[in-house]
Amino acid sequence: MNVLMLSPGYPAEMPEFTRGLAEVGATVIGVGDQPAAALPERARRALAAYVQVHSLFDEARTVSELKAELGGRRIDRVESLWEPLMLLAARLREALGVAGLDVAATVPFRDKEAMKRKLDAAGIRTPRHVAAHSVAECWDAADRIGFPVILKPIAGAGSADTWRCDDADELRAVLPRIAHVPTVSVEEFVDGEEFTFDTVAIDGEVRYYNVAWYRPRPLIARSNEWISPQVVALRDPDAPELAGGVAMGHAVIRALGFESGFTHMEWYRKADGEVVFGEIGARPPGAHQVDQMNFACDFDVFREWARAVTARRFEARVERRYNVATIFKRAQGQGTIRAITGLDEIVRKYGPAIAWNHLLPVGAPRRNWKQTLVSDGFLLIRHPELQTTLAIADEIGERVQLHAR
Repeated sequence: MNVLMLSPGYPAEMPEFTRGLAEVGATVIGVGDQPAAALPERARRALAAYVQVHSLFDEARTVSELKAELGGRRIDRVESLWEPLMLLAARLREALGVAGLDVAATVPFRDKEAMKRKLDAAGIRTPRHVAAHSVAECWDAADRIGFPVILKPIAGAGSADTWRCDDADELRAVLPRIAHVPTVSVEEFVDGEEFTFDTVAIDGEVRYYNVAWYRPRPLIARSNEWISPQVVALRDPDAPELAGGVAMGHAVIRALGFESGFTHMEWYRKADGEVVFGEIGARPPGAHQVDQMNFACDFDVFREWARAVTARRFEARVERRYNVATIFKRAQGQGTIRAITGLDEIVRKYGPAIAWNHLLPVGAPRRNWKQTLVSDGFLLIRHPELQTTLAIADEIGERVQLHAR
């Protein structure tokens, strides 16, 4: 099978998906706007060919360049696992006559308002929502929905440019900060715990799924620098308290007509038990959450995704052995990482539970925590018991500190 892989080297997990395709026997043709020499080595090794285009964000030109470069060569799949390139992948499928999500089917995965309208029509509970294109429309939407409200880009990913406004004064302060966003979704604020529902599907049938718990919910974590955010992949996604969200996730797959590949969904569970859908992407989660799935079940999710989209098979035996928590750290101070405190004690106490230490080393420049959830690195731990996992994660969040100056 000949597979076009868009952006095989970025973001960080893309080389693993590219590797997965090669390992299941696909001929992988990478497409990017950087020289092949700039790709990570793992991605380069997995590629049979590479086409450098002018810009992946100039969709019409990229389609034209690729059609000319391929010269009629048969392409069986076009894959993109990075949110901004979903529509480019769809346009390429249409231009090359390749099966998979076309533009019309892709739009609800990129446009949050289009997504919610389809789910509303299917009877799936979503937050009350209005698309707003101007300051006046934002005010009108907030008046119709009632405070508190959430403002977010209709085509955003993660919690970038997402704001909670509890009253008119907060809305007035936020509106200038999102003036660069052409269209925002003004939504009812749903007060509850936030979870994911991540799937690998084949022809619309979910063959593998994962539920992760955000501690705290991303909007809070992205608003407070001192917090060490956690993402916890749960060993028991079939627990009774999660059943409503899992069932809703399956219903969303059906309602949106998703075919084969990865999806990443987010949903809320309110204090009264009601579940409310958040959003979905036709892609895997970021911030190394697919690695979490590998550590939770001890199989290669990257390779099984590749097998699912190329051979319509999922061969791994899913044995959920561990809860897996990733604790993201943000350095205190600015500049260069000068010291890490508390880590040696944590390693002595919990060494066997620490599966991955990916903290920035001393001497590395501190990252901008507002631009990346990964921040200044993370510790990933796993343990069969959930309460033990949470206790270790909380201790890491409190005791392990990076210091910059």
